[in-house]
Amino acid sequence: MNKESEERRKKLICELMEDELYVPMKEKELAAFLQVQPEERPELSRILEELILAGRLTRTARGKYIKGSGLAAAPLVGTFIANARGFGFVEIDGMEEDLYIPPDMINGAFHKDKVEISFLPKGSGKRREAKVVRILERGLSQLVGTYEKSGNFGFVRPDNTRIPKDVFIPIERSKGAVTGHKVVVALTDYGKGDRNPEGKVLEILGHINDPGMDILSIVKAYELEIEFPEKVLDQAQRIAKPVSEADREGRRDLRDTVMVTIDGEDAKDLDDAVSLILEEKSGLYHLGVHIADVANYVQENSALDREALKRGTSVYLTDRVIPMLPHILSNGICSLNAGEDRLALSCLMEIDKTGEIVGYEIVESVIRVDARMSYSSVKKILEDGDEAEKKRYEELVPMFEHMRDLSALLRAKRKKRGAIDFDFPESKIELDENGYPITIQPYERNTANMLIEDFMLAANETVAQHFYWMEVPFVYRVHERPDAEKLQKLNVFINNLGYYMKSVGRGRRKLGDEEVHPKEIQKLLSRIEGTPEEAMISRLTLRSMKQARYSTESNGHFGLACQYYCHFTSPIRRYPDLQIHRIIKDWLRGRLGEEKMMHYQSILEQVAKRSSERERLADEAERETDKLKKVEYMEERIGEEYVGVISGITTWGIYVELPNTVEGMIHVSRLSGDYFSYNENTYEMQGERTGHVYRLGDMLRIRVAGADRFLKTIDFDLVEELRNGQGNAEIGGEQ
Repeated sequence: MNKESEERRKKLICELMEDELYVPMKEKELAAFLQVQPEERPELSRILEELILAGRLTRTARGKYIKGSGLAAAPLVGTFIANARGFGFVEIDGMEEDLYIPPDMINGAFHKDKVEISFLPKGSGKRREAKVVRILERGLSQLVGTYEKSGNFGFVRPDNTRIPKDVFIPIERSKGAVTGHKVVVALTDYGKGDRNPEGKVLEILGHINDPGMDILSIVKAYELEIEFPEKVLDQAQRIAKPVSEADREGRRDLRDTVMVTIDGEDAKDLDDAVSLILEEKSGLYHLGVHIADVANYVQENSALDREALKRGTSVYLTDRVIPMLPHILSNGICSLNAGEDRLALSCLMEIDKTGEIVGYEIVESVIRVDARMSYSSVKKILEDGDEAEKKRYEELVPMFEHMRDLSALLRAKRKKRGAIDFDFPESKIELDENGYPITIQPYERNTANMLIEDFMLAANETVAQHFYWMEVPFVYRVHERPDAEKLQKLNVFINNLGYYMKSVGRGRRKLGDEEVHPKEIQKLLSRIEGTPEEAMISRLTLRSMKQARYSTESNGHFGLACQYYCHFTSPIRRYPDLQIHRIIKDWLRGRLGEEKMMHYQSILEQVAKRSSERERLADEAERETDKLKKVEYMEERIGEEYVGVISGITTWGIYVELPNTVEGMIHVSRLSGDYFSYNENTYEMQGERTGHVYRLGDMLRIRVAGADRFLKTIDFDLVEELRNGQGNAEIGGEQ
């Protein structure tokens, strides 16, 4: 784009926003409106940022563009995300794409620092480049790493590979650590240029080879609190009393309603129970979803509540659970244990033969669960026809059969509207007594899992739409539409395997120019069902989606193809559910007056933000733990051969994913027979002399070449290509 056409576009954008009929738009909406081609999108981003800096435009907190004040904008501020290779990125709220920071433009920034940046002149790359002008606030105050003594001083090698330099430790600040100790270090100087950062040892966790030390290091690195403060434990002890007559007063007594909990065998925090009665004559289902009334015990702004908000969520690592609430509550009085009176919030729904919810009530209740069922037990009854299991639960079998039928109705209803069901295996990692991984297998997702999922989704939607139309402050679960660029990449991947998606809208435009309806993604997942590539495409489709988050506005849930959704069903392990329960109870008790509404209005934005942040942090910690255990598992399998699928291609190599979800890389230097380079336009690795191409979705036989616990990486060598369906019989085999 030349200078003249750039000025014309700037003038057009400013005139558009000055028009009284203009409705604020996000960048991708502006691109569609102005008919900007995909290859010109980076140029549009640059123009918009220049107009903002000049004060001619303003970007709202929700990323929409409006007319500016005419005054020069405040400096651009964002979060620096370091990369182990020396460069970095800056994330800026409201900006669709991160900014690339070259290695010589980092200016001493550390991972997670809050920084002020300025744009660099446009380079040849697609991504917009910037430099760090100054550091506004440090993001990391401490880190975890391995200590190494060297003469009269020491170094700590950070576990976080985004911190590329060792931390210098003066001997008097080592706390007596010896080589091989895992330590927590407080940073006292962040270093700059060639100078290493400095720190002092705060805590010695143990030796690097001690059982469980690897996961404990991750717990400490993410600053996850294992122990609860004494004040919180004391409060939990005081309130964890059996349900009394006073507690039952004013509640719907549902103790005579037959209900069960259905969970994993090892679950201890049982926060949801289900009941179902079918009216044979009318065909009407009476579904009850009964959720532990945690808000009855955890009062707002108490020590327990402040600790729960601080944690945000329970964290499920490979060998341990770090709960949001103390065990005396989460496994005790708040857990819906069979045969015991429990306080609950019940969503009582009437559902017709088409799966339509035709009526509902939300009530405070007192319940008594009849049986504590497991997923595997219910599967034996419904799928396997296990006579012994059916005999054992003889009185409950008819209810389970009705539940299966209702589950199918609800699922069909969701499918019809376009909801996406990602049915692919999550990995289950089994450890021995020393914390070493002995098996990696996919989790089984059966009829029992799905019926509980369907019932919880129904309750969550029902509660969300009820409070949306009441127009009261609330916390919603939102999932925005995916970015066009990510969908384009996904389309390239599936085209290589003979599949396709079409965009929705007027005319025949390229995928990525227009928004895709979730139904198109649903159709794709239906086409791949039962094929060898099902798990791979499902996982990559999920990766192309945006991350769901909590919000005070009901912006819809793309994946579920619904307008109103919330998290109501797990208050023991998620703070937003607990917060929602308080709002429900205030409404039920007539306490949602103007003062209470203003109170919720003032706190919910922060609750949603904090909960989203803590959820992301918990997900990262869980992924890091799984990644580490997968590396340990593959260490013992170096030299062995497997069949996998190309799941990613970058400048430095080809990523291959095995059926057990283990992913490794074939470095570009290990691809023989030619000099290969990455073509970012086609997402392919191409040979310069032979023209030989490696594509996403290609099936390869690989050999495990190496595994690095510190970097958490697995290296593969290519044995042979299996492009024509060879090896399909192996791909589902035991890995």
